[in-house]
Order: sequence, then C-alpha cells, then structure tokens
Amino acid sequence: MASARTTGTTARPTGARPHHPQPGAARPARARDWAEIQERMLVPLYEAVYDRMEVGPASSVLGLGCRSGLALLLAAGRGAQVAGQEPRDELRELARDRRLRVCAESRAPAAVPRSAHSLVTVFEQLPAAEYSPVVAEAARLTLPGGHVVLAAWGPPERCESAPVLDVARRMAGRTTARDPFELSMPGALEDLLAPAGLRPAGSGRVSCPFAYADLDSAVRGLLSTGLFEPAEEFSGASLVAKELEEALQPYLRADGSVRMENLFRYLIAERPR
Repeated sequence: MASARTTGTTARPTGARPHHPQPGAARPARARDWAEIQERMLVPLYEAVYDRMEVGPASSVLGLGCRSGLALLLAAGRGAQVAGQEPRDELRELARDRRLRVCAESRAPAAVPRSAHSLVTVFEQLPAAEYSPVVAEAARLTLPGGHVVLAAWGPPERCESAPVLDVARRMAGRTTARDPFELSMPGALEDLLAPAGLRPAGSGRVSCPFAYADLDSAVRGLLSTGLFEPAEEFSGASLVAKELEEALQPYLRADGSVRMENLFRYLIAERPR
C-alpha cells in the first residue's frame, strides 16, 4: 500500500487552536461531524457491498446501527426499499432529516417488520462483546434465503489510521477503551455466524482512505466515531484533541490536507431457507 506520509517536517497550520467541546455537551455537534465529515469515508465499503449483493429495486435493505443514514441513502438511490435502526437520538434525527425511515429499536410498535428484508447490514463498528446479539437480531430480521453483511477494520498493519486510533487506548487510563481491531483477526467475524443460525457466503476487502480537508476536520471526524469517548472522560477533551493532532502529523500534506490509507473487510452471511 502506498504511504500517504510526507517527508521532512511539515509546518502546523497557523491560527488559533479550534475549540473541542466536552463529549457530553457535544453530542449534537459530534453527530453533525459524523454526518458531514466522517461518514463519507466508508462510502467505498457501502458501494462495494451493494455491488456484490446486486442491490436494486428488488431489494429490501435494513441498516442496523445506521447512524445518520448515508449507507441507506445510497441503497435507496439504487431503487431499494430501505429502513434503519439507530439507538442514538442525535444520529437518528439526522437520518430522519434525510427522509429515511429510522427507528430506535426494531421491536418498537409499528417499526421494522420481522424477517422482512433481503439484506441486513451491520456497518457499525461495534465492540466484540456487543456483536453477538446484534448478529442474532440481524438474522431474525432477514428473509429466509436473504443475507446479512458484517463489516470490520482490516489488519492494523494495513491501516494507516491504526497509530492514530491508538490515542484512544493510551489516554483512556483505567477506563475501558475499545479496540477497533478486535474483530480484524482471521475468523473473528465468522465465529459470530453459527450461533445466529447463519452460514458464510463470501467476503471481501475494500480500500477506504480517510481524507480530510485540514487537520481540524480530521480531529473532528475521528472524534465523531465515538472511539475516543473513554479517553476524553479520563484525560479531558482538550488533551485528547491535542494528542490526536500530534498523531496526525505524519499524514499531514503540504496543502494542509490529511490522508490515511485504510483497509476494511466485509463478511456476507446467508440465512438458510
């Protein structure tokens, strides 16, 4: 993989340091940063899955943990019927602003019907401990003969964002920091299928560069993922933002933009008829 690192010393952009508010008070802003900055980084993953699954007018797509709904918008643009589930209020409202049918949980009254979808996606990067019930729920909501798609980061050595994301672990102290690469090990996603009554039906890898207009956008985008919340609670939002800026320096380009090459993996599972 070609490196996006610059050679020599890159000058930090001048001007006042941007304000990074505390996580509790910043949830609406973080949701907007996700929708406006970070979510598009995963478009190559969404498109690769939809191409592979031939998503179109005959498809019914449900996104579990759909966040602000960009993946669903792309499926709808292919003619598919789409719906989503998103537990976080701020993200769910942004998805609804996009005229998407998104509920808080699939068991809510008048929400997503059971076993009604040809494709259920779990693009959300969940902790490994939370994945099993989500996969079981995905299987429950999939038509017999339909498919579930799970996604995870690729191997950390193939992801230039890995040392940047490690800031979350280093600064979390005694709190529990999530390892975004815990499901990147061979077989980790596959082990989730059988308990949910699913069987593997294919997989793929997709290049998803994280590219930002400037350093501030990179920090805001990464903070919007939620991975850094334990670190912010333990070390303080300002210090975490400062450490993120330092970790991003090797990927800062001469024009002030930031780019990191990353690899994501998806796994296709089938619900037997």
